[in-house]
Amino acid sequence: MIAYLSGNPKIIGQDLILMTGGVGYGVKVTPSTLSSLSTQSSAELFIYTHVKEEKLELYGFLTIQEKETFELLLSVSGIGPATAMGLVAAGSTQLINAVQNAQVSFFTSIPRVGKKLAQKIIIELRGKLGELKSLDLGPKSAAHVELVEALVGLGFDENKVTEIVANFDMETTDLQTAIKLAMKELA
Repeated sequence: MIAYLSGNPKIIGQDLILMTGGVGYGVKVTPSTLSSLSTQSSAELFIYTHVKEEKLELYGFLTIQEKETFELLLSVSGIGPATAMGLVAAGSTQLINAVQNAQVSFFTSIPRVGKKLAQKIIIELRGKLGELKSLDLGPKSAAHVELVEALVGLGFDENKVTEIVANFDMETTDLQTAIKLAMKELA
């Protein structure tokens, strides 16, 4: 198993080849890592070696925290290396925060992650990362959904809107008043 590589990075298109001891290793990295290595003459990467039936793939990370986050994501059934890499690319800190705060919308913004997989990630990882807020798996009221859609349509961030709207009592507040109140809190 390859766990660490250092050498000269060669970037060809969107691919990274790390030259080490006369051997070029093809390493899959996040777009931000690829960008930061494009100006470097040498690089050190923590490597996750993924062995599949007919493939051997190397995934590279600048920090051990990114690698550990990647491995943690792989422990969730239904997540493969490509999806895990997409989630790591969104940021380890943001990912941990999204798990702790049960932000389904953070996960669904990543390609290949739907609502059910997002909920599964939160459920399986919150015990390992800590829990700050419970995941609400039940449907919101139609008024809550309408309020969120209206505010997102006005250009507000869905994560912030969902967080603020969760505390609104839509049974006693009409939609127009709720929109005004939410806009004040979001401003």
